[in-house]
Amino acid sequence: MGMISKTHKGKHYEAVAERYLSGDGLSIITRNFHARGGEIDLIMRDGQTIVFVEVRYRQSQHYGHAAETVTKSKMNNIIRAANVWLKQQGLSSYTTDYRFDLIAIHNDGKEIDWIQNAITQG
Repeated sequence: MGMISKTHKGKHYEAVAERYLSGDGLSIITRNFHARGGEIDLIMRDGQTIVFVEVRYRQSQHYGHAAETVTKSKMNNIIRAANVWLKQQGLSSYTTDYRFDLIAIHNDGKEIDWIQNAITQG
């Protein structure tokens, strides 16, 4: 069996994250939203709250937690993309309830950490 591409692996773990969150009551709005300078893996709804989800995968925690791979630059790109998405939907970041969550996956999907409000603006 050949090497699995990074894109294929990313899609796989995004699907794992979506199933995990759906099992906890969130519903999918869209996947892989691209905006200039940023991408959001999953956009979901948790009740009335829009949830922008970043999915990170690490084979093991030997070199650190998957959550530690989200840099300040990556956070800013996610926030920028979220603002574009909100605007495209005719929503305002001032009047819409939303948050940024992180799903950190380790050990081939056997360990999943859901960190709510993982990314803050400012």
